[in-house]
Amino acid sequence: MACKRSRGGPGTPRRVPPALNGRSSGPPPPRRRRILHCSVWGEGVGTRPTIKRLARRGGVKRISGLMCEESRSYLQQYVQGLVQASAIHTGHSYRTTITAADVTHALRRSGTILYGFGT
Repeated sequence: MACKRSRGGPGTPRRVPPALNGRSSGPPPPRRRRILHCSVWGEGVGTRPTIKRLARRGGVKRISGLMCEESRSYLQQYVQGLVQASAIHTGHSYRTTITAADVTHALRRSGTILYGFGT
C-alpha cells in the first residue's frame, strides 16, 4: 500500500529537525524597527477643507489655493516644533509617552497659554 503524502495544510504537524528539539539555533533575528512617516498630514489635519474651516472660524470669507499651501506649511512647522518641545519635556521626565501636561508646558514655554488641561 502506498503512503499518502501530506500537502502541509493547517492540520499537519510541523517537522522539527532532530538536533534542535524545538530550540532555535544561532542568535535571534534583529528587532523590527518602526517605520517613521508623517501620518498626521494624510488624515485630515492639513487638508484644504480643514484649513478653510479654520479660516472661516477666523472670519475669512474666501481662501485661495496658494494660501492653503502656505498655511499648511506653517501649520506643519508649528506642530513639529510643538511636538519636539513636548518630547523634550517627556524625555526630561524619563518617560516615553507624551502627556497633555507636556504639551501645555511646551505651549507655555513658547508663550501660548492653553487653559483646561491641568498644570
